[in-house]
Amino acid sequence: KQGAAEFVEGRNNDRIGLVIFAGEAFTQCPLTLDYGVLTDLLDKIEVAPESWDGTAIGNGIATAVTRLKDSRAKSKVAILLTDGRNNAGEINPLTAAQVAQTFDVRIYTIGAGTRGSAMFPVDDPIFGRRYVSMPVEIDEELLQKIAVQTDGKYFRATDTEKLREIYQEINEMEKTKIHVKEFTKYRELYVNYAGAGLLLLVLELLIFNTLLRKLP
Repeated sequence: KQGAAEFVEGRNNDRIGLVIFAGEAFTQCPLTLDYGVLTDLLDKIEVAPESWDGTAIGNGIATAVTRLKDSRAKSKVAILLTDGRNNAGEINPLTAAQVAQTFDVRIYTIGAGTRGSAMFPVDDPIFGRRYVSMPVEIDEELLQKIAVQTDGKYFRATDTEKLREIYQEINEMEKTKIHVKEFTKYRELYVNYAGAGLLLLVLELLIFNTLLRKLP
């Protein structure tokens, strides 16, 4: 959440949305320039309950493409962040990637998780939510294929700092030039000062030829 929020805050003039997925996928926030609302919704994301458990990567991609396909932006990008293998949903991830390619949506894929095992939340009907050690299984081959299919890039984030670096790299790669026309309007101010100077010169001549006139 922190890494994604920092990425959002580092963008300017980009409409950004948020799609979340587990066993299903839905839009948490449509494309917006209101980064405050977006980061607030990002912060409120919670681990899915068991009834919604799973990893529907294809559905997640398809939902994101639906939001991006009609955009008139020069660059349409989706960042896919997952910590598991595709094991749910009706849409094959590679099929969804082909649809993304059709609509010129570039996908950067990120496999998030330590190598080996990690603590995962499990909802126990007796003891409630607890964390158990489980092997980290990320389908890196699939994520690489999705990235290649859409002219994107695959990253592996093994910790929070690495994820920050990945977001920063994507941020640098997706810079768009904005052409701005600047107009400068000039207004001459010397006339007022020149007039005041001329007036003082005339007064000086009058004074020295009247009140302060020197007699021979």
